[in-house]
Amino acid sequence: MAYTTIDDPEAYFQVHLYTGNGAANNAITLAGDTDMQPDMVWIKNREQGDHHCQFDSIRGATKHIGGWTSSPYTAYAEVTDADTLDSFTSTGFQVDADDKVNTDGEKYVAYCWKAGTAASGTTTGSGTGKAYSSTYNDTSKLQITGYLGNGSAGHTIPVSLSTSPKTVWCKRRDAAGDFHMFHHELTAAPETVYQTHNLAVAADDDGAWNDTAPSSSIVTLGDLATLNTDDATNIMWAWDEVQGFSKFGSWTGNGDNDGPFIYCGFRPAFIINRKYDTSAGTTNTWSDEANDNQNVMDVLQGLKWYDAEPTSAQSTYAIDILSNGFKFRGYRADTNTNAVRHIFWAFAKAPFVNSKGVPGTAL
Repeated sequence: MAYTTIDDPEAYFQVHLYTGNGAANNAITLAGDTDMQPDMVWIKNREQGDHHCQFDSIRGATKHIGGWTSSPYTAYAEVTDADTLDSFTSTGFQVDADDKVNTDGEKYVAYCWKAGTAASGTTTGSGTGKAYSSTYNDTSKLQITGYLGNGSAGHTIPVSLSTSPKTVWCKRRDAAGDFHMFHHELTAAPETVYQTHNLAVAADDDGAWNDTAPSSSIVTLGDLATLNTDDATNIMWAWDEVQGFSKFGSWTGNGDNDGPFIYCGFRPAFIINRKYDTSAGTTNTWSDEANDNQNVMDVLQGLKWYDAEPTSAQSTYAIDILSNGFKFRGYRADTNTNAVRHIFWAFAKAPFVNSKGVPGTAL
């Protein structure tokens, strides 16, 4: 068995740092050795509390989701703004002058994923079938789908991947509401609960997935208004794991500065973490690029998704990026609470061992 099917993660995912120039038509070229036209771009101003902006090719350029209102941090409806990301290009994307994506002299990070194969048709399952369209990549196991709700529990959204997604994120586009997440290690029965990126609450049992795990052919929805209101527009991002490229797992915290090691099978380029229980903060992120590619990494990007990046070391959030995973070097309630489950999403900078048997390295 091959160590990985993706020797070059930059063909499918890249973290890119850039400095804004405040001008229209600012072309951002991804810095990886491999040219990549992204289908999903997630931008955060590192110096300000501007909210995250998530763009994708299914909804189209200029349309972003990601901002939180003030506590309890409800996510906005989709916003159309021609001054944000106005096009996806063969080597990156183009932004205009909006401060969330391109303030002169300020620093930004963009997380970029490639899909690329189109699919469309009519949804299935209970109730009336509705239109959907998607772009997917069966190598990197990402699918982005826009769909209309039908208001009926058991509504099913087609999956074009040849394997079952291990994590699914959904957001209603035309109204404010939470980012709902399925994660295969959230609980022993993850199809019976959902978690949110934006709220500091425990996973909820509210029928989001109709108590049905995603399969290689469908994602099943309940009748939650924030996922499946009749004729409401929604967006879904679904990933399966790829050995040596992506990992969506969990760990139990130990409440100590000598924290747990989390095996991924690759050197991570980007890590997202979320605590399970009711005292959870919202989601935290790290990337190697923002930390000058050196351990110990003690600066987060977009702390809790709505803050500016810290300007000084945050020892309680410190981690090491290793050739085969990451290790916590600090203790904080939302990253390493003793005896509490935490979930994560990670994407690779380099596989631990490539298909030719060549090992990778740590930072």
